[in-house]
Amino acid sequence: MRHIFILITITFLLISCKKDNNPNTSADKPSEQKTVNLTVDGNARSFIVYLPIGYNNAGEMPLIFAIHGGSGTPEGMINIANFKTLADRDKVVLVYPAGIQNNWNDGRPTTPNQLGINDVSFFNQMCDYMINNHSVDGTKIYATGISNGGFMSSRLGCELSNRIAAIAVDAATIEATTIAPNCNPGRPVPAIYIHGTTDPLVPFTGGQMTAGGTAGGTVLSHFQAIDKWVAINGCNTTPTITDLPDIANDGTTIKQRVYSGGTNGSEVVSYVVLNGGHTWPQGYQYLNEAIIGKTSQDMNACEVIWAFFKRFSR
Repeated sequence: MRHIFILITITFLLISCKKDNNPNTSADKPSEQKTVNLTVDGNARSFIVYLPIGYNNAGEMPLIFAIHGGSGTPEGMINIANFKTLADRDKVVLVYPAGIQNNWNDGRPTTPNQLGINDVSFFNQMCDYMINNHSVDGTKIYATGISNGGFMSSRLGCELSNRIAAIAVDAATIEATTIAPNCNPGRPVPAIYIHGTTDPLVPFTGGQMTAGGTAGGTVLSHFQAIDKWVAINGCNTTPTITDLPDIANDGTTIKQRVYSGGTNGSEVVSYVVLNGGHTWPQGYQYLNEAIIGKTSQDMNACEVIWAFFKRFSR
């Protein structure tokens, strides 16, 4: 009997050792970045997917679309607004999509607009792809972008609220002639708008966009965009106003206005960057200050946006 017990014990130890020598499927996988190609409405489209460290053990994860500006690229947007550190920390999937000819149909007369490209359909199909192929929580999909990508984020909030839980718009507002008048989402969409008062490309006060290199078009002012979402979401019209600490002494300051009390707990937040340019706070200064203005160092836009997004689900 004692020999049988010893034999069983040895067998168990051998099996255990064999398991230890095999790849441990419960161990956190390293992060992964890849390019995905799709055909949407007969057009070849692509986007970069970033899966955070440990995505295999994270369960269903939130997803952030980070949308490049006009003439930009997904790789350029990663440099300007690098969400990877917080994605690894909090287990968030990132998608950096590519526009047709490096632009988006945000309602203004961009190249994709003139070509009749349906970018809203592209984002809808990316949502389907990510939910079907990765562990993504379909109720926690968010959109943010700069400039042309910011205008596109506004459009997604207006027209894809059945997929997008909240938006964050930087250095942009809403196209004024077709998108804003017809913006009637089927649910409240929490929104952040960040805008520099000396943005040389997208006028803080709205109107006709005439600066060189832009697609033109007519856009809402920063506060017209805020008022639009405050009305849509049923928020309080009197905000709570806070001056953020001037931590950088870089010639900029930031005033936060929080419009709370919206339907289903929704909220709208304005960040006015005094003397700020066409830039992403604490992001990469992608062109000389003489061309795009100052990049404020007084807040980390990626962290602020994610802290806002994670409070909301669809």
